[in-house]
Amino acid sequence: MRVAVLMYQTSLTKGQELVALRMTRELRRQGKDAFLLSTPFHDGKRVAWQEQVLRSLRGYVVKEEFGVPVIRMDGYLSTWPPRRIMLRDAQSTFRHIVEDMGIECFIAHSTLWNGPEELARFKLWNDMMLREGLRSKRLIACFMPHYQPPSPIHYAPIERLYREAWNSTVFPVLFRTMDLVLCTTPVEVDQMVELGAEAGKCHLYPGGVDEEAFKNLGRTDVHSRFNIPEGAKIISFIGTVERRKNPAAIAKIAANLLDRKDIVFVVAGLPSDQADALTKATRALPNFKYVGEVSEDEKVSLIKASYANIIMSRMEALGITQLEFMYAGKPVITSAVGGQRWLVRDGIDGIHVNGPEDIKGATEAVLRLVDNEELAREMGKNAAKRASEFTLSRITKSLIERLESL
Repeated sequence: MRVAVLMYQTSLTKGQELVALRMTRELRRQGKDAFLLSTPFHDGKRVAWQEQVLRSLRGYVVKEEFGVPVIRMDGYLSTWPPRRIMLRDAQSTFRHIVEDMGIECFIAHSTLWNGPEELARFKLWNDMMLREGLRSKRLIACFMPHYQPPSPIHYAPIERLYREAWNSTVFPVLFRTMDLVLCTTPVEVDQMVELGAEAGKCHLYPGGVDEEAFKNLGRTDVHSRFNIPEGAKIISFIGTVERRKNPAAIAKIAANLLDRKDIVFVVAGLPSDQADALTKATRALPNFKYVGEVSEDEKVSLIKASYANIIMSRMEALGITQLEFMYAGKPVITSAVGGQRWLVRDGIDGIHVNGPEDIKGATEAVLRLVDNEELAREMGKNAAKRASEFTLSRITKSLIERLESL
């Protein structure tokens, strides 16, 4: 089976983009001829070979990137909705990709962009041609929404209402047309069914831990690399440094624990709207370090060297990074929003606090783990066992079996 995994841009740090990349990589490991299909954008910036895409007679270019073949087709940054990239001339390009490369299955990721809509239209067009005898092979199409409810707590009224409008108009078409709806958690399955999806079409795909990365990476000495005292217990956050992820809350927790010389908080990730605040906190707090974006080896090394993971996010469909910390046997302190409440079991794999602004509760959770190493070890052991259920190899094998049964 030849598969195209469709995502509006590529990234090595952002959650949804990473899921799409890792899905592609694992499909290839398991013998499927999979491609990552995207626009000429990486982390919101145009890639160097965009001009080749624009000059292509077939509307796309294929090159090896990130260890997988990447198909780049034309796209543009939208003025609305914010933070989205849109496909241009999708129907012609999809048709050429199917004709030239023999793609049999598309898996579209994310919401609030036109990729899933264009794929649904292309799928329906293909089904109609199949019935008329104009095509000989059925096209499989799947949708993975990474759903974030349009909560008034998290979105300004204009964006929230646009999200509601998108959900109301686009979801019904996708649910009717797509063969599968891939969900990160059982919570998301319930949300999709409530919004109109058939329960039988929903398939659980919880992001997945890349076991190969943990086998082959993690050789950086993070203590010397980031100037962390030997013997200090590292409480770390890895992710985009943005308001939604709320890493600034971790600086406030560090400020509460200045007297604990045995604890160091480390934040690593792509700079965004909270980067300046964290840079200032690094200068002001001796127990807090914002180290910026890190390489894959540095990331795995930091996970392995950490005592615990902390995330005070305002929204999370799942939390791929939490899965990775859990896989490495690290307990997780979490704000327990969205899929985090399902992924991290309170008192078993980690500790839930009372939302993203619960600085006092998070401070107490850090002390509870640091001052009780036996508890931290037990939670870490439980976390590793739970995360082992969601390895990329296991969940992708299940997905392949489901696709082949269609």
